[in-house]
Amino acid sequence: MTTTLPSARTRPVAGKITLWAMQVLLALIFVFMAFPKAMGNPIAVAPFDLIGLGIPGMVVVGWLELAGAIALLIPRLCGLASICQVPLMIGATILSALVTPNLVVIPALTLGLVCIVAWFRRYDIVALIQIVRR
Repeated sequence: MTTTLPSARTRPVAGKITLWAMQVLLALIFVFMAFPKAMGNPIAVAPFDLIGLGIPGMVVVGWLELAGAIALLIPRLCGLASICQVPLMIGATILSALVTPNLVVIPALTLGLVCIVAWFRRYDIVALIQIVRR
């Protein structure tokens, strides 16, 4: 007996449009957050100094966010990108709670959106793993 996983094609059109709109919004948010870090902006260094990562850690996180933003817009990679952004956003939420508690809502909402996208793209992640295994 074989079981097949539901594919993205079984989603209603409104669901597909909403999911892609969320992914585009997240990609824009990640690009906006990534550029100061990836370019080594001194203003963005303070939180990373607090946890001992400094400028090199900040630049790495910035480039990871930028790569995730791009991958969120690539159909075959969007599920994997969303699941990879979850730990980054958990870290961003914790760091924001420590450094700027009044702004913690921004990374927390972004984390929530990334989790929603990762949940709805979970079958795409499984399909990608199956393609890689071939």
